[in-house]
Amino acid sequence: MAFKTTRPLRFGDCDPSGIAYFPSYLNILVGVLEDFFGSLGFPWKALVNDRRIGVPTVRLDLTFVRPGFQGDELDFVVAVRGIGRSSLDLEHQVSANGQVLWTARHRVVSTSLDTHQSLAWPDDIRAALTSHLEMTDAHHPAT
Repeated sequence: MAFKTTRPLRFGDCDPSGIAYFPSYLNILVGVLEDFFGSLGFPWKALVNDRRIGVPTVRLDLTFVRPGFQGDELDFVVAVRGIGRSSLDLEHQVSANGQVLWTARHRVVSTSLDTHQSLAWPDDIRAALTSHLEMTDAHHPAT
């Protein structure tokens, strides 16, 4: 079951021509990832402050298909493709006006904010992530 949300592409996210400045997409994507974890019942404030768990990106492969423009409503679809001991493989599809703008393959890793070492997903988080796992023919398990 994919997570879906919408974000506006604002003036400050664009270059002077009104086209999305690609680093802005990454900032928006972090907010989408934060909302994804919140939708699972694990808001980042609680993960960071109470449980001392970080979720840094270790791999991100973006493919740009067409430009986004100031004022576009960006439709994000986040799919869980693999769950490893401490890793999580996600796929993102970002569209506007019914057309795909960009896609991404994204790996994050659970880490201890105290030791800065990888950390096995706690059972409750793993169960929530597993409930969203989507298998495809091209599935490659996380490590």
